[in-house]
Amino acid sequence: MIPTLQRLLCAGQALMYGDSRGRRGCALNPRVIMALLIIGGTLVYHWMGTTEYQNEFTGRTQTLALATPQEEIALGLQSAPEMIREMGGLSRDSAGRALVEKVGERLLASTAARQTPYQFKFHLLSDARTVNAFALPGGQIFITEALFRRFKSEDQLAGVLGHEMGHVVGRHSNEQMANSRLWSGLAQGLGVLLSDGSNNTGAHIANMVAQYKVMKFSREDELESDALGVRFMIQAGYNPEALVGVMEILAEASGGSSGSDFMSSHPSPDNRIEKIREVIARERGGR
Repeated sequence: MIPTLQRLLCAGQALMYGDSRGRRGCALNPRVIMALLIIGGTLVYHWMGTTEYQNEFTGRTQTLALATPQEEIALGLQSAPEMIREMGGLSRDSAGRALVEKVGERLLASTAARQTPYQFKFHLLSDARTVNAFALPGGQIFITEALFRRFKSEDQLAGVLGHEMGHVVGRHSNEQMANSRLWSGLAQGLGVLLSDGSNNTGAHIANMVAQYKVMKFSREDELESDALGVRFMIQAGYNPEALVGVMEILAEASGGSSGSDFMSSHPSPDNRIEKIREVIARERGGR
């Protein structure tokens, strides 16, 4: 080990354990060595095992776990059958399925999303209890009957499908995989470093910090997908104000509880409505 680093670590150990006598040398605590190995390994793996990507839809530079869209497509296609089974299968409402596909295809045909390699497919699920919509990496998009039945217009359906398309082209699942892997590894290493061997308080604190960081990324992804959804709706000729109505539906479905965004993976509907209106004004103003 580099001598200067070893001296610093030894000094840190002396302070940590209340050793005021000083030492001419020291043997590093095995727990400290293990923690440094975990943290160092995590950082090296994150650096060597991820890809930087300049996203043309968002303008952001992202750190991705999967290097190519083809890998995302393969992961999504592999996961889709299991997700369909978990949500009760595809809807038996042929007219509803056709409408979901029609609106999805209209959004796709009218936006730059059609120029991507992603294999978009829009599914209506039979789940009549869970108010939800989601996208898998690579373009597989799902909406439950429970949410679909609450819509008052085709524009609201377009708002949800456009939002989910935003997750796909924003490569959010891919980015979250890289972030989750990084922060989980760092939390594990810090938990070992902060533990005194008699309790897991340090590990709990480290895990809370990691969870907060991952949730923060999730909330930012939701707002980014809202903005992309607004853009796609306008380009396809839908009324973007309908997305505000979707947020009101989600608030009603959640019992009207707004709560704090601090430990939530989604921003509250009220916060999203405010941001959506800002994006509508910006998109319509051409800025």
